[in-house]
Amino acid sequence: MNIHNFKKIGICAHSYEGGALCFLEACREGGRRLGPHMHPNIVLSAIPMGLSMPAWEADHYDDVAIHLRNGVHEVEKSGAHFFICPDNTAHVVLEQIIHSLPIPGLHIAEVVCQEAVDNQWKKVALLGTKWTMTGPVYAHQLKKNGLERLIPNEDDRAFINGAIFDELCQGIFKPTTLNRFIRIIEDLKHSGADCVILGCTEIPLLINRENSPLPILDSTRLLSQKAVQIAVSEIELDTQGWINPRVPARDNR
Repeated sequence: MNIHNFKKIGICAHSYEGGALCFLEACREGGRRLGPHMHPNIVLSAIPMGLSMPAWEADHYDDVAIHLRNGVHEVEKSGAHFFICPDNTAHVVLEQIIHSLPIPGLHIAEVVCQEAVDNQWKKVALLGTKWTMTGPVYAHQLKKNGLERLIPNEDDRAFINGAIFDELCQGIFKPTTLNRFIRIIEDLKHSGADCVILGCTEIPLLINRENSPLPILDSTRLLSQKAVQIAVSEIELDTQGWINPRVPARDNR
């Protein structure tokens, strides 16, 4: 095994809780594929999300793009061959700037939707920030893959969005919040959902396979696992744009 033959992964964190989980899962997936204590080289950029929050709230995406772009440039300068961003909402902006970035990226929603298709699920519940649940990123990817999107009602969407920023992103996990998340997923199940996308990188710290009323699509872990698969593969990457997550990759397990 020659680790220098692998591609270096650049993680562009937006929130620290989601970024940390993404890093840990990439290392663990490396161990599953390559053996104990092994994983592809990983570099991490963690520009504080607080710098972007005023621009998010004002819908000033050009200002958000400055910080996301800086994160990609930081990992590129550290030798990353491609980047991942463990933040679903950030892809609203990344989609607008991807072709101006110095290295290619792996799109979180593309990876998640591929998993839904592979499991033959058709009606997909979606949890995340207000930008993720009602925004264009998952709406487009789900439609492209022939999947139906179900989202919570307006009151539940407001609760989820607040819980993400006021609690989960700050490492706060309340039993009352967990109970309401479970109730929301149960409601979506009754509405016909086959599975639920945990479309915020912190939600998997609260909801898991054991407590979810529906099968989960853990966006953070799925992105990390696919990134490692690509990193240890022999495929050649384009210099810019989104990486095709369906490209077969060598399995080192």
